[in-house]
Amino acid sequence: MAPVPRKPAVTPFQQRVYDALGEVPRGRVTTYGLLARRIGCGSPRAVGQALRANPFAPRVPCHRVIAGQGTLGGFQGCAQGAAVRRKRALLLAEGVRFDAAARLAEPARLWRFDPATDG
Repeated sequence: MAPVPRKPAVTPFQQRVYDALGEVPRGRVTTYGLLARRIGCGSPRAVGQALRANPFAPRVPCHRVIAGQGTLGGFQGCAQGAAVRRKRALLLAEGVRFDAAARLAEPARLWRFDPATDG
């Protein structure tokens, strides 16, 4: 039998996604598009796929990534249901709220990877 690896194997692209996501502090969120731009990738969808495969959660907090329209987006490969409710609960525990239309209630919580605006 082969030895069990100590760390899950991830691709260099996934590692770039996880490293950049580590910059998003507790109580803040970013979007798939902003995260893609941060790592020089033109595909928010590819970022979403990397997050879906995140073996380091919750240390790498994929729940802090929302859709570009300010809505929750998916979580753990699901677009709705218990997983998305869990994402919302995790964000609420960090002080991130969503309005009645399920959009980010406080735009100032959006992390743009820009020191001039992220304060």
